[in-house]
Amino acid sequence: MAALSYQPFFALQRITSTDAKTNNAFFIRPRPSVPPWPRLPRRRCTPRFVTSASVKENLGGVQKRFTDFTSLNYWVVRDYYRLVSSVNAFEPQIQALSDEHLAAKTPEFRRRLERGATLADIQAEAFAVVREAAWRKLGMRHFDVQIIGGAVLHDGSIAEMKTGEGKTLVSTLAAYLNALTSEGVHVVTVNDYLAQRDAEWMGRVHRFLGLSVGLIQRGMNSEERRFNYRCDITYTNNSELGFDYLRDNLAGTREQLVMRWPKPFHFAIVDEVDSVLIDEGRNPLLISGEASKDAARFPVAAKVAELLIQGIHYKAELKDNSVELTEEGIALAEMALETNDLWDENDPWARFVMNALKAKEFYRRDVQYIVRDGKALIINELTGRVEEKRRWSEGIHQAVEAKEGLKIQADSVVVAQITYQSLFKLYPKLSGMTGTAKTEEKEFLKMFRMPVIEVPTNLPNVRKDLPIQAFATARGKWEQVRREVEYMFRQGRPVLVGTTSVENSELLSGLLREWNIPHNVLNARPKYAAKEAEIVAQAGRKHAITLSTNMAGRGTDIILGGNPKMLAREIIEDSLLSFLTQEDPNAELADESISQKVLQKIKVGSSSMALLAKTALMAKYVSKSEGKSWTYQKAKSFILEAVEMSLSYSLEELEKLANEESEIYPLGPTVALAYLSVLKDCEEHCLLEGSEVKRLGGLHVIGTSLHESRRIDNQLRGRAGRQGDPGSTRFMVSLQDEMFQKFNFDTEWAVRLISKITNDEDLPIEGDAIVKQLLALQINAEKFFFGIRKNLVEFDEVLEVQRKHVYDLRQLILTGDDESCSQHIFQYMQAVVDEIVFSNIDPLKHPRSWGLSKLLKEFVTVGGKLLQESFGVISDDTLLNSLGLLNDLSSVDIVNFSLPNLPAPPNAFRGIRRKSSSLRRWLAICNDDLIGNGKYQTTSNLLRKYLGDFLIASYLNAVEESGYDERHAKEIERAVLLQTLDCFWRDHLVNMNRLSSAVNVRSFGHRNPLEEYKIDGCRFFISMLSATRRLTVEALLQYWTSPMESQELFLS
Repeated sequence: MAALSYQPFFALQRITSTDAKTNNAFFIRPRPSVPPWPRLPRRRCTPRFVTSASVKENLGGVQKRFTDFTSLNYWVVRDYYRLVSSVNAFEPQIQALSDEHLAAKTPEFRRRLERGATLADIQAEAFAVVREAAWRKLGMRHFDVQIIGGAVLHDGSIAEMKTGEGKTLVSTLAAYLNALTSEGVHVVTVNDYLAQRDAEWMGRVHRFLGLSVGLIQRGMNSEERRFNYRCDITYTNNSELGFDYLRDNLAGTREQLVMRWPKPFHFAIVDEVDSVLIDEGRNPLLISGEASKDAARFPVAAKVAELLIQGIHYKAELKDNSVELTEEGIALAEMALETNDLWDENDPWARFVMNALKAKEFYRRDVQYIVRDGKALIINELTGRVEEKRRWSEGIHQAVEAKEGLKIQADSVVVAQITYQSLFKLYPKLSGMTGTAKTEEKEFLKMFRMPVIEVPTNLPNVRKDLPIQAFATARGKWEQVRREVEYMFRQGRPVLVGTTSVENSELLSGLLREWNIPHNVLNARPKYAAKEAEIVAQAGRKHAITLSTNMAGRGTDIILGGNPKMLAREIIEDSLLSFLTQEDPNAELADESISQKVLQKIKVGSSSMALLAKTALMAKYVSKSEGKSWTYQKAKSFILEAVEMSLSYSLEELEKLANEESEIYPLGPTVALAYLSVLKDCEEHCLLEGSEVKRLGGLHVIGTSLHESRRIDNQLRGRAGRQGDPGSTRFMVSLQDEMFQKFNFDTEWAVRLISKITNDEDLPIEGDAIVKQLLALQINAEKFFFGIRKNLVEFDEVLEVQRKHVYDLRQLILTGDDESCSQHIFQYMQAVVDEIVFSNIDPLKHPRSWGLSKLLKEFVTVGGKLLQESFGVISDDTLLNSLGLLNDLSSVDIVNFSLPNLPAPPNAFRGIRRKSSSLRRWLAICNDDLIGNGKYQTTSNLLRKYLGDFLIASYLNAVEESGYDERHAKEIERAVLLQTLDCFWRDHLVNMNRLSSAVNVRSFGHRNPLEEYKIDGCRFFISMLSATRRLTVEALLQYWTSPMESQELFLS
């Protein structure tokens, strides 16, 4: 009698058949047509048997339409369509312009801005100009939705655009418009490869329109960086940008600065903004100096860690990577190390043992790092790439090196640091683009005040996301992954399998080899990473199986049928490299890249074959004429330059260059002609193969583990269904996955349930119940990591204010003129005098109760030999009598003021500048509120003025008597100011890092760690500034009397 068949609370399903029409788990039903509102039949109770899935799809479609209509995003996007209409209205007028007139639009826009127009006034026309320039130079025209994306970026928001929707092209709109102000635009990507690709690719549009385009890459020198930062638009990656900012704030001279000071930041477009600001937000950028004193302790601690057993001697918490020694563990460690106290300040072992245990438990080879050439190299968990220049801080990296038996590199001390959140907050205007940010919108709004706008896709998304399958054991999961890969391979569909580590990708690779399933592996190992671009280019071809550690940040779309440009380049390289070089770095991949054997061969036409033969012959003669073989890298670079030449020159120009008679073989133009010919063949082949792949169902993506954020899972899903292509995704998880263990998720109930029903561990759990549980787990993980990032940001906000003060002061000293540098010195000297006076007097009490003896002693100590002669013989009684005589004075000459019966300051305040400086200091003394009002406040102010004048005048007099010219004196002053500031700021960073770890213990005393950090951090900072001023003054005063002593002062 049941009219509807309801889905159970959860369904246990064993998949045994591979028949696509019956029990096939991978069969994708066509999407049913859903009317705007469901019509109810007028018949009486006619029983109709409908599947619950179709009911859900119909209701889901209706609900989605209603939700879209009522969402704020819908109305925001709708409002942007007014701009799209304006841009489209300009298009016929812009299309009629010649290349010269189109390029002349840039100076025209700049003139309009100078006359008072705003960017909003020229936005629509500027977007139309960029659209036309992109069509002429790239053959790409911005879709209407891409115009919306550009407007979102210009408004300082985050544009969420699905994979394949052309985010790179969208960035040209906002970058061009904001570059018209000539204040600099930074387009920030996640790695050097993408920065270089975008600068060369999109840079053609900007250069055509008359803008300068710069590129920042690892390994560039200061001169190259300075030139590129001065360009209108600069492409860089996030780490290079951050380190350049930090290095500029460690520079010793103005010539060492590379950024646009005093305003280095104007507008930034951050690609993969969620990856940069959220995923990498937990890792601050650090510049470290070597401070190796205990390198020998790390191997010893590693041996001790091997003796300790988890659960008996220590407890490990995977969730936050923390370890805690038990009483038994402490006793055993102390016995092994022959010490009475691990925490003994004179013989500290606790930090080394703790780090050794963390290295043992949490830092796994081929997961968090790989070992190459005797070094432990970090694997970026988000991109799967090796980061050679990065090291873990606080002794962790040394502990990992000790565990692996590698050479211990020097421990480090932090010299400068900043988080990505603090770095990008320095931009007055910030925008970003990504395919997955909506789930983190609250975080972006809270921390950066950047809303996330979902930009509609140009074509509807028809990707099918299949239900998650959960397995009791990891073995069962990997077996099912292998079966699904094999099934898709038999069909001919391309498959992308996402894994979370090098270890897992190679485990699955071994399983596929057992069944002779050809595939490609993409992970952090150098032999695979070197072929990354080629592997991704092939990943959408028929029968292609690709195992990747992580596709986030790869920056290359998977095109169904293959990427014709990359395939054409591969054909050129295969034809020429053997003639140009004898090196073969891919030899070790010869047996492993077996996926190539089953891919359909690309048929190259006869004209292309002839050009390839001609090019190969010419390459052979060029190589012989040079007398020695090229390196592999040089040969690859030459071919890449030739490919770029094919894009920069017309066909007629290339033929002319290739046919010119000269003594040098025109190999470059000939390679470019061959590439263009092969490219046509590849485009035809990829178009046909792409159509066949679409007919089969498109790319199938398999996720082998849930990540700690839904957003990262969505990044992997987004690789399928690009630009309206068909595709499907499936996530398979095991209850033994690391995420379940990390967050202590209770999985025993599922294991017990499966064991009661069957002994088969390959049986998947499917259904709403498990999906809800898994999503709830992910949301809890997201909340946990959001808490960590929020805590990091709140703590860093304290340091951010201090850092801004120090760096602003530093840049003022470095880039200011000589007069401003002198004023800093005078302010420092007056501040040191004020601190001495305040610590020894009370304006509410009579001067006889003041500590005048101590005051005189401290003042002479600061001045050293310079003040010893004048003030060494003055007693406190003499000073007291002099202060008493002030009451008898009817007027005071404040410029040439001196206390009665005391030495007058040297006559150094000559000239209008120095006299005005003296008056400004007196006004500052009278107006400050450092001490409360009292009966003797005027007396104390006059004492401050007298001592300050005497110190400054003595200093100026000593400089004049030294015989050095004024320029040399200013160089000394600037160098001492910077050196003392850097010295104390470095120590302050160490103290603040220690404080951030120490304040957490105070929560046991019911005190807020953040508030404690703010209070103590403020106290530390005030002390640091005071010490900086004191040391600066002492060093400068001693320099002119005994230069060697001033050097010793810094060394101490």
